[in-house]
Amino acid sequence: MVSDILPISRSQFPMTNRLWIYDTTLRDGAQCEGLSLSLEDKLRIARQLDSLGIPFIEGGWPGANPKDVQFFWRLKEQPLTQAEVVAFCSTRRPGTTAANDEMLQAILSAGTRWVTLFGKSWDLHVIESLKTTLEENLAMIRDTIEYLRSQGRRVIYDAEHWFDGYKHNRDYAIKTLEVAADAGAEWLVLCDTNGGTLPHEVSQVVREVAEIIESWDISESEIHPPQPPLIKGGRKSQIQLGVHTHNDSGVAVANALAAVREGVRMVQGTINGYGERCGNANLCSLIPNFQIKLGYDCIQDEQLVKLTQVSRSISEIVNLAPDDHAPFVGLSAFAHKGGIHVSAVEKNPLTYEHLEPEKIGNRRRIVISDQAGLSNVLAKARTFGMDLDRKNPACRQILEKLKDLESQGYQFEGAEASFELLMREALGKRKRLFEIKGFQVHCDKGREETVNSLATVKVTVNGQDILECAEGNGPVSALDAALRKALRNFYPAITDFNLTDYKVRILDGCAGTSAKTRVLVEFSNGQDRWTTVGVSGNILDASYQAVVEGLEYGLVLGDREAIVLTVSSY
Repeated sequence: MVSDILPISRSQFPMTNRLWIYDTTLRDGAQCEGLSLSLEDKLRIARQLDSLGIPFIEGGWPGANPKDVQFFWRLKEQPLTQAEVVAFCSTRRPGTTAANDEMLQAILSAGTRWVTLFGKSWDLHVIESLKTTLEENLAMIRDTIEYLRSQGRRVIYDAEHWFDGYKHNRDYAIKTLEVAADAGAEWLVLCDTNGGTLPHEVSQVVREVAEIIESWDISESEIHPPQPPLIKGGRKSQIQLGVHTHNDSGVAVANALAAVREGVRMVQGTINGYGERCGNANLCSLIPNFQIKLGYDCIQDEQLVKLTQVSRSISEIVNLAPDDHAPFVGLSAFAHKGGIHVSAVEKNPLTYEHLEPEKIGNRRRIVISDQAGLSNVLAKARTFGMDLDRKNPACRQILEKLKDLESQGYQFEGAEASFELLMREALGKRKRLFEIKGFQVHCDKGREETVNSLATVKVTVNGQDILECAEGNGPVSALDAALRKALRNFYPAITDFNLTDYKVRILDGCAGTSAKTRVLVEFSNGQDRWTTVGVSGNILDASYQAVVEGLEYGLVLGDREAIVLTVSSY
């Protein structure tokens, strides 16, 4: 049976400052090019969002595909702890009735309290896409909402192409909202579906719509009895505005902020801004802006500190590389490179940071490059558990070694794992877990135009020589496989290391095929990511350097407590 009562946890916030976050990663976000979700992926993401305290999670369109049907059934068996899972669908088809539309029967079978229904606001779409009349479109909106309400569902109405519709035919667009509200929708969500609206336009339109809603005479109806309101008051006070923005003009986040400043109380978006074309409004930017900077209550503070972890976990689940330069949650969001900047941040972080990274679960990073000074080295050492004194000669040695290597083409700002190993080497604290005696790689192209690679490596571990070979779909793959094969009996944790990214940069293009190359290799163990670098005139040698250090660092990372260093001055 569908309950009409919202979870008790929703009342923990003062209603006057409450902002309702609606996540559509599992439906709208899944339309992102290159993103494909299995049923298990969707369930894992839903539980991540639930742990973050997101109040509304749009699960998909039941009936549109078997996977979404199974998703809702699985959550019936193992419900989320606090979030409302929402089913998504369109208005009924033209020329039929909602009660006879099979699509809506699948929506009801999902068993959700809430249903998000989208309808046409733009007369162009009604005529050109639906191939029906403006009057029939209004009837479709009313009939569908009234039917869902008669079945005990609460309705969020997404006014598709709202801003474009409002610009081209204001009166008709407003009429679609009025019909939706009169039929029983509790939320009217204004959608910038094409992503072409600018913030000043959003502010003006939302302000006008809010004033128009105040003038409506919304009556009660027997077909949709009143539900417990999200915001206390009469029927009119139950009608709340939401916003759904796309990033085609690069202002999805700014548009959502503008809408909220004009009275909107529901914001729809996706984690990491995933979505079709240029994406949706990024909740990882919106939530901290709303909560920390504007004082709205979106989620609990103890949930807010999970934001960075959830962002990165979901990027791993969808198998898309995290955006290191993303605001708030990106790896570089609180990174400091210039020596003067680092010195200032060490004295007072407010000098170059707009908020404390720990509030959203991120951390300050000191970037090491040829622009680094002693402040960078000292600060970076502390993040690795090394308490160095500025007067320690090792600091200057590390700095000089760093600049010498970067002059040869090494780049440590993107390869912090290699830099930590370099520091430990300079301090005589680098534990040799294994030693590579040599390697060979053989590539053979067969008659079927396929290239087979075979790598042979000789490794010494604890005084024991191991010779192993392995095949791969390329020379680097074969080399990586051979190294793992040689080491896994001694270090089983290596089996959990995944090579997640491989980048090659030509450093002196004028040299042609004999040019020096830089290779960056990224590894992950499912929880942490680390990057190592190799440089050589031979691309295989550069790859070998990076892969070997990547495996070594993964082992160091797994035994961090055993290798924390304290280095006193001398």
